[in-house]
Amino acid sequence: MHAVAKAAGVGQATLYRHFPTREALVLAVHRHDVDELVRAAPQLLGQHPPVEALRAWLDLLARYGRIKHGLSGAFHAATHAQLAEEGYQPVVGAIATLLAAGVAEGSLRDDVGAEELLLLVGFLWRLEVDAERDRRVAALLDVVLSGLARR
Repeated sequence: MHAVAKAAGVGQATLYRHFPTREALVLAVHRHDVDELVRAAPQLLGQHPPVEALRAWLDLLARYGRIKHGLSGAFHAATHAQLAEEGYQPVVGAIATLLAAGVAEGSLRDDVGAEELLLLVGFLWRLEVDAERDRRVAALLDVVLSGLARR
């Protein structure tokens, strides 16, 4: 917490006033990240066709997965469960928005729901963070998107 306060340019007392524990700080960062992910879905749909928006959003999710993987040891199991519970429904909602746009446009199949897609991309949290990770994520996301394409 000392290093975080120093990097933020605030005193430790200020940091502890807002975040009394390390877990509270991790939860706040997680909530912020999930909010950004959820807000990105409609923004990307406003800028790209649905399939491109979905891919861009999944790339954002992949970056978040990489960070989350690196932080997994930073908090207790109870905090981890709370993080997963709080973030699940908003993320599923964002995925549903992206999928619905692709289905409406006719570019995505209509028999895969948001929860199923989230299960399919669960590798984003399990891949080792190494020199090959980004290449593997891109290749696996290509496979997922190919499988979602309306034929």
